[in-house]
Parts: sequence; structure tokens; C-alpha cells
Amino acid sequence: MLDVRRMRVLREVAVRGSFSAAAEALSFTQSAISQQIAALEREAGCTLVQRNARGIRLTEAGEALVRHADAILARLSEAEAELEAIAGLRGGRLRLASFESAAATLMPLAIAAFRAEHPGVELSMLMMEPEDSAPLLRAGELDLALGFDSRIRGEVDGIARLQLISDPMFIAMPADHPYAHKRNLRLADLADDPWIAGTTECECNRLITRACAIAGFAPRIAFQTDDYTAMQGFVAAGLTNTEIADRLVVSNATVKSHVNHIFAKIGARDRAQAVVYAFANGLAGA
Repeated sequence: MLDVRRMRVLREVAVRGSFSAAAEALSFTQSAISQQIAALEREAGCTLVQRNARGIRLTEAGEALVRHADAILARLSEAEAELEAIAGLRGGRLRLASFESAAATLMPLAIAAFRAEHPGVELSMLMMEPEDSAPLLRAGELDLALGFDSRIRGEVDGIARLQLISDPMFIAMPADHPYAHKRNLRLADLADDPWIAGTTECECNRLITRACAIAGFAPRIAFQTDDYTAMQGFVAAGLTNTEIADRLVVSNATVKSHVNHIFAKIGARDRAQAVVYAFANGLAGA
């Protein structure tokens, strides 16, 4: 039977063009390479490499074996990756981040389901806005983070985005607002109203600004808070309007505005980890 490790050596000799270059690439001595090729030739029962003053040349049998070696080694690599993925689901850790509203709705359900399915994986979560989690993903300090955007984009700045759900956004307004019961209300109808938004230049604010810009106006931000409950309180008191996600409980009149897309952000070094995608798939079903 042919030894797979020696087939790897033969392929390296073919790629590098010499025993010395193959030895350097594999961290072997040149004599060890010669011994491995000689042993492989005995196993194959024929000459695989011809040596001459100008270097080495594969025989027809050697070329055929290298072609098979490429396929065999590729399958072995796939098998090793699959085994590593299975092992990753039986242990290790998964470092997560979520923005506040998803941390109260999506994340608890997904974490509970994942923990029941994969109890050996240690889970941790930080609460932070999408723009704050991106640098930690790139640095390898997080494995997966939730984000949201009104646009669907596959990859941004080296971070993969796995679409999870589309979450309708609604305009929250006082129950006694003149337009609270108007049919076919347009966002532009509220151009002169005061609005309440977040306190920082975050994606949540950009959602409001982008939607209003499409409607043809810039919102007049009269109040600012990052607390959704406080936002609803201001709205219910008749002081302002805002946009709010469908997954949050709203105690006042609402009119559908546009769709917000929630996605899982995955850093480049985590894309091969089955544990990351297993959790992301669980989020999509939460």
C-alpha cells in the first residue's frame, strides 16, 4: 500500500522542482527526502523520479501518482477540517456581541437553544452597538456579533454578513396624533413633526435619517435617548415621533415605515468554524 505521507513528499518535489527545495519547504533534510522517494518507489514498484545533472524529472508513473496525490490530499484536508468542526461543537468557546434590543429578544432564545444542543461550548456575550463590535471582530476578540442595516450587503470591510431576519420598522406616534388613524400615511406627512432619536451617531440614527431622506426631508431631532422605553414614553406623552422595531412592544399608535435587516457579522478568521455558523443558524430560527 502506498504511504500517503510519502505521496505528499513526492508532490512537494514535483511542485518545487528539486529535492533540496522540497526539503526546505517540508523542514526535512535532503537525504530524508531521497529516502522517502526511494521508499515510495519500492511501494509503487517503479521509478517515479529521474535524476540528472540538471535536476529531477518525474517519470510518466510519477506524474500519474502526483495527480492522484493531489486528489487524495485534498480529500484528507477536507476530512480533517470536518473533524475539527465536529470537535469545535463539542467544546471550546464562542464570544458573542449584540445590540440592546436583540439582546432582549433574539439572543436569549438562540443562546438557550444552542446551549441545549451543544452544552460543551462556553458562551459569553457583550452588549454593544454594531459599529463598536466591528473592530473586535477584526482583531479576533469576538467570534460573532449582531448588526442591523436598511441595506442588504454580503461583506463590509472584511466582515461577512449572514442575513438572519428582516424586521419591519414602524413610526411610533402619540395615540391622539392627527394622523394616527390616517389610511396610507406617508413618512413625508410627518416632516414638520419633532423626532426622538439616539444620543450618538449610530446605525439606529442613520436608519431614521436615511428613511426620512428618501421621503424628502431631514428629521428635526428634538429629544435624544438610547433607551427604547424612554422613547415610547416621550411618544405616548405626545411630545415626539420615532422609528421602532416590530419586535419591541409599542404601547402607542404605529404606522409601518420600512424594513430593517438584522444580520450576523463574522470575522475573517472565524468563517471556517462550524460552531459560529451553527449559532448563526440558530439565530435565524429564533
